Amino acid sequence: MTEQGSENEILPGAQLDASKMLGHWLLARIGKQVLRPGGLNMTYSLLDSLKINWTDDVVEFAPGLAATAKQIIAMKPSSYVGIERDKDAVRFTSHQLESADIAKVIQGTASDSSLESGEASVVVGEAMLSMQSQKQKQLIADEAFRILRPGGRYGIHELSITPAKTPFEMKEEIKNALSNAINVGARPLAESDWCQLLEASGFEIEAIEHAPMHLLQPLRLVEDEGVLGVLRIFKNLMFDRIARQRVRLMRRVFKKYEEHLSAIMIVAKKPG
Repeated sequence: MTEQGSENEILPGAQLDASKMLGHWLLARIGKQVLRPGGLNMTYSLLDSLKINWTDDVVEFAPGLAATAKQIIAMKPSSYVGIERDKDAVRFTSHQLESADIAKVIQGTASDSSLESGEASVVVGEAMLSMQSQKQKQLIADEAFRILRPGGRYGIHELSITPAKTPFEMKEEIKNALSNAINVGARPLAESDWCQLLEASGFEIEAIEHAPMHLLQPLRLVEDEGVLGVLRIFKNLMFDRIARQRVRLMRRVFKKYEEHLSAIMIVAKKPG
């Protein structure tokens, strides 16, 4: 048990041994609040590019710890809906947003949200498409297109393989190493492949930005978590040997392939 206390007890998978938890929930257990590959700065850039305002109805796929949800709500949209697959994640995220009367979190999947066509003007998804098969990625992009009104914007923040001409064998090696480290299938794409995915659903690309994938690098940790947050993470790792071993493995994998990994942000528009 980390010093997160009772809040940590309702994290999805909290009952699991640290060796079996998905990587992002393991990091959350030890106190990491920002779980996006490009860090807070890329999330800020994504939201700035989406230009959310009081006229917008925003849908977020897989809001996780609700860090981005809170930023979206601070931009004062007309409404916010989070779509979470796991009932424990729905409960956790709802608890984080309970003071926001414009927000709700419902159980559903990003590929079948149960929302009406044209219900949203903005759809956001971070660090979730990278963990899906190619078929599932396309279904999710199609769902974002369906629930958006004409002129609506879809913003993603994901993992990217770089350069685009990285040999197939290296791409497969990276995917396997990432999957083993984080206990979930990791399938990042090159920038051109991400664009093709969105265009296949009918979107027009409006903005693209890259950032180093430095999720567990010291400078990024301080930028994202603050000094006190980093100290809390280190303290929690001191008392959790298995979590410490897994975080070391993640760092080794990220470091080994850092020349071929980046964070990518894309904003796309539904024509009309």
